Amino acid sequence: MPIVDIHTHIYPPSYVDLLRTRKIVPYIRTFADAPDSSRLIILPGEDDPSTPSTSRGRPIGPEYYDIAQKIAFMDQHKIDKSVISLANPWLDFLPADEAGEAARKINDDVNEICAKWEGRLYAFGTLPLSAKTDTIVSEIHRLKGLKYMRGVILGTSGLGAGLDDPALDPVWSALQETGQLIFLHPHYGLPKEVYGPRANEYGHVLPLALGFPLETTIAVSRMLLSGVWDRFTKLNVLLAHSGGTLPFLAGRLESCVLHDGHMKSAGTRDNRRSVWDVLKTNIYLDAVVYSEVGLKAAVEASGADRLLFGTDHPFFPPLEEDVEEWHSVNANYTAISKAFNDDERAKDVLGNNAVRILRLDE
Repeated sequence: MPIVDIHTHIYPPSYVDLLRTRKIVPYIRTFADAPDSSRLIILPGEDDPSTPSTSRGRPIGPEYYDIAQKIAFMDQHKIDKSVISLANPWLDFLPADEAGEAARKINDDVNEICAKWEGRLYAFGTLPLSAKTDTIVSEIHRLKGLKYMRGVILGTSGLGAGLDDPALDPVWSALQETGQLIFLHPHYGLPKEVYGPRANEYGHVLPLALGFPLETTIAVSRMLLSGVWDRFTKLNVLLAHSGGTLPFLAGRLESCVLHDGHMKSAGTRDNRRSVWDVLKTNIYLDAVVYSEVGLKAAVEASGADRLLFGTDHPFFPPLEEDVEEWHSVNANYTAISKAFNDDERAKDVLGNNAVRILRLDE
C-alpha cells in the first residue's frame, strides 16, 4: 500500500524571487526586530508594525522551496508519493497581462520538478485567475497535457468575487470538460476584525484554526446556494482541511435553505441538489483535521472512499529544534488509525484512494 500526501505545498524558487521583490502583501522580508529571520507575509494585516515579529507571517527557509527537503520529509514520514501545489496567495496579485505567463512558467517549473522524481511527485497546477477568462481556460487545457499534473489548486476568492460568481462558469466548464480535480484551498482567511481586539496576543491560532476552515465552508456554501453543482454536475472538488465545518454543519445548512422565505419566493429553494448529494458525489475531503472526531464527521459526510491523507507541509513544523518527526503529521496518522481501527479503509485513506482518484498508477 502506498502512502500518498495530497496536501503538500511548494514555493518554486522563481515564485520566492517574485515575493522578495515586492513591498506590499504578499511579500518576503526581514524586520528590524528579527533581522535573522526572513518572514513570509501572505495574509492581510500580518505586517502590522504593532504586531510582535513572531506573529508577522511565518519564518521561511529552504523547506519551502528546496524539493530535496520535501523528499527528505517524505522519507522521514514514510510517504511514497506527494501531489505538490503552490500555496496561497498563488497569482491573484499579479496584473492581468502578467498572470498568464507567470502561471505557465510556474506550472512548467513544477512539472519539471516532478519529472526529476519520477513516480514520487505529481502536482496540482496554478491558474492565472487575475487574467482574462480565455487565458485561464487556455491554461486549464494546457495543464491537461503536462505529464505530472493531476488537477488544479484554487482559492476561495475565485476571480475576486467568490465561487458563486457567474463569471467563473467558463472556468468550471473547462475543468469539468477536461476532468481535472479542483483542490479548493483557503485564500486570505476571514477579516481580522472578527477575532477581536486581542487577537494579536494569540499569534496565528485563530485565523489558522478557525478562519481558514470557516472561509472554505462559506465559499462552498455559496457554490451550493448559487447552483454551481446544478449547472456542472460532474465537477469534482477536493476540499482542504476536511471541508472546514461543512460536514458538521451540512444539516443546518439544508434546514436553513428549506426555511428561507426569500429563496422560496425567488424560486431557488426547490429543484436543486442537496448538500448531502453533492458531498457524496462531487466532493472529496482531505484528512488534514488532526483528530479522530473530525475524521469521523468527514467520513459520515462524504464516505471513506472519498477521504485522502495530507500533511500541509511545510506548514506546522515542530517548534522544538531537536524533533525530527512532525507532531502535525503524526496526529493525522494517529487520527486515521483510531477512526478506522487499522482496517482496510485506513489503507484507502492513506493512499489507495489518491492512487485511484488521481490516476497515480498511470
